[in-house]
Amino acid sequence: MDVIERAELIVVGFAVRTTNADEMDPGRAKLPTLWQRAGAPGAFAHVPGRVDENLYAVLTDYESDHNGAYTQIVGTGVRTVPRLPEGMVAVRVPAAQSLKLEVRGPMPQALVDAWQQVWKHTESGGTPSRAFTTDLEVHHPEGADLYIAV
Repeated sequence: MDVIERAELIVVGFAVRTTNADEMDPGRAKLPTLWQRAGAPGAFAHVPGRVDENLYAVLTDYESDHNGAYTQIVGTGVRTVPRLPEGMVAVRVPAAQSLKLEVRGPMPQALVDAWQQVWKHTESGGTPSRAFTTDLEVHHPEGADLYIAV
């Protein structure tokens, strides 16, 4: 894991509040529905000022650590906050020192494995330690890149 300075970004998309424990229970998991909605063809076609075709997942508003509640927003990167389409939110992802992990391989398992690596780093007291402020996943044709705030 390399430490880099991640640039600021604005993301417009759909949001849910969840916990990792809920996500491990198919009856309570909210992320599959969120990703299905965000991944639908043309889901963000009507959002003006998009910076690229990547899908962004912002993990923010951490209640505590990886065991507490957090908000995930899945959407598109934009230059400025447009008039928000109904049901969407905008979030500013501030620039931050971040651990960068490049995730490649069959999705979503490669992404699950990467997050388990992050949790192991956190639980073992790895340095630098996580800030639990705002983390970012950038999904692109080659896979995904995780940016974990430190």
